[in-house]
Amino acid sequence: MQAIILAAGMGKRLKELTNNSTKCMVKVNGETMAERTLRSLDKLKLERIVVVVGYEGQKLIDYINELGLSTRIEYVNNDIYDKTNNIYSLYLAKDYLVQDDTLLLESDIVFDDAVIRKLVDNPYPSLTLVAKFESWMDGTVVTLDEDNNISSFLGKKEFDFHNIDSYYKTVNLYKFSKEFSVTHYVPFLEAYCKALGNNEYYEQVLKVITLLDKPDIKAVCLEDEVWYEIDDEQDLSIAEILFASRAEKLEKMQKCFGGYWRFPKLLDFCYLVNPFYPNKKLISEMHANFTRLLTQYPSGMSVNSLTAAKNFGLKEQEVVVGNGAAELIKSLMEKLSGNLGIAFPTFQEYPNRKPQDKVIPFFVENDNYSYTAEDLMNFYEDKDIQVLTLINPDNPSGNYIEKEDVLRLAEWCNGRGVTFIVDESFVDFAERDGSTTLLTREILNSNPKLIVVKSISKSYGVPGIRLGIAASADKDLIEAVKKDVSIWNINSFGEFFLQIQEKYQKDYVNALKKFYDVRREYIRDLEGIDKIRVIPSQANYVLCEVLGGMSSRMLTEILLNDYNILIKDLSTKKGFNGKNYIRLAVRTDEDNKKLVNALESILPCGVADDDE
Repeated sequence: MQAIILAAGMGKRLKELTNNSTKCMVKVNGETMAERTLRSLDKLKLERIVVVVGYEGQKLIDYINELGLSTRIEYVNNDIYDKTNNIYSLYLAKDYLVQDDTLLLESDIVFDDAVIRKLVDNPYPSLTLVAKFESWMDGTVVTLDEDNNISSFLGKKEFDFHNIDSYYKTVNLYKFSKEFSVTHYVPFLEAYCKALGNNEYYEQVLKVITLLDKPDIKAVCLEDEVWYEIDDEQDLSIAEILFASRAEKLEKMQKCFGGYWRFPKLLDFCYLVNPFYPNKKLISEMHANFTRLLTQYPSGMSVNSLTAAKNFGLKEQEVVVGNGAAELIKSLMEKLSGNLGIAFPTFQEYPNRKPQDKVIPFFVENDNYSYTAEDLMNFYEDKDIQVLTLINPDNPSGNYIEKEDVLRLAEWCNGRGVTFIVDESFVDFAERDGSTTLLTREILNSNPKLIVVKSISKSYGVPGIRLGIAASADKDLIEAVKKDVSIWNINSFGEFFLQIQEKYQKDYVNALKKFYDVRREYIRDLEGIDKIRVIPSQANYVLCEVLGGMSSRMLTEILLNDYNILIKDLSTKKGFNGKNYIRLAVRTDEDNKKLVNALESILPCGVADDDE
């Protein structure tokens, strides 16, 4: 068996990275794509590897010759690479195709060794490697029948997003038997080039072959094997996460701060959203209005403030809508001068927006990181603070202070002229008989120093449309924040969600009831794991201490690398002092059980520390 690698292209979409070298010499985590592919092929003890070069071809040849590979390397030169596509590069190598069984690869695919073994170990003589279609994929798409024969090759005109569940993306790795090349591929390749020219793609030849009664080529589907096609810098960034070392993968993933839809197999137990809302009917209504919302401007701040005020029973002058709560937190921290009091450990967005010498921390020192309104009043009684922030339930502890105690704290702040910010982004997850929110006109008007912040993204399960509100009877402050943010700070999808949400309020309440049941079961399951200590929580996440010698960092790495599960390691978070705590989001019952099962399988086999 031999391999043919197509490496003649210019890789223009990688911009300056390919100014002076071909695409496959771009590095992924310090190793070029060319070296990674060639070393993987070198392990197979092939007869030879044929590389079709073109753009900066001599540089690539010199580079490969210095790698010290045991397999014989031969080269074919495409000297009109800038006027042709890959069909011509393969045409130039057609004489090799008819000499031996062949692995055909493109040079911009990064893959684990298990990917190429999927072709080599399969006894069927001629195969195309495919993967279930995902949103990040681009290029040739096929459909398969029940016997894994390719039913059709779909071009851009035939592609229909409504049918993506039945689509497979070609991975651009193939196995052709010598017989298949002689009887099928090369004759059709020659005819196709003669009829349609050299500015086409070699997959078009396969498309024609699959129309035959007996095409003699099947598909084999990847499952959990890792691969990625690199066309631009965004692709490169994602590939560097997928193929990073175990420790580096976690660091790189954490620096994304979301966007995990780019990693469709990842189970995200790190970011915090309502797993049971929005409901299908609300989503369907948004789908029905998608084109209109996509192609028209949203309303300005005044209209959106009015819409949010209607939803929460407030006046337009008392509420400001944000592009997520984070936008409003930034503005409030800049507008409110003086020292900030806040309990630690906490959500860092508030203290991070203040100079550190303006933050007066209350460090919670018990093992459950629980505290009361009385604790805060006692601690700050003799402290010089102008702003006090309470996140309730707190993040990451899940600590909850009852509504009547929060109101006592508000009264305490009023009497001292201290602005009191209550972030109730998670308060809807608190299981109580009565109302838990402070978002009422009566409460706001009775507490002129009170500001209530709420992340709609979290509680309503719509982080992708970025919504949050801040409300206060201090209309001058609200007006100042409105002037601080952009007039079009939320998009049409966020505006439409605010407009229609009120009529789905009963569905929202039912979703929360379902959430309470699932959280109770989830906590019971976690409590059944010997080496996990579960801290009581009234939020949509659970704080846990990792016991038995394994560090929270190592546990987080193992879950990500071996189980494709991302959790929040808290060992480096301010207030934990390096202790082994993790935060686990509450997801659906099915997902929660996957995490619990993974934890049960990992922790009994724990190691002593990170260095082992």
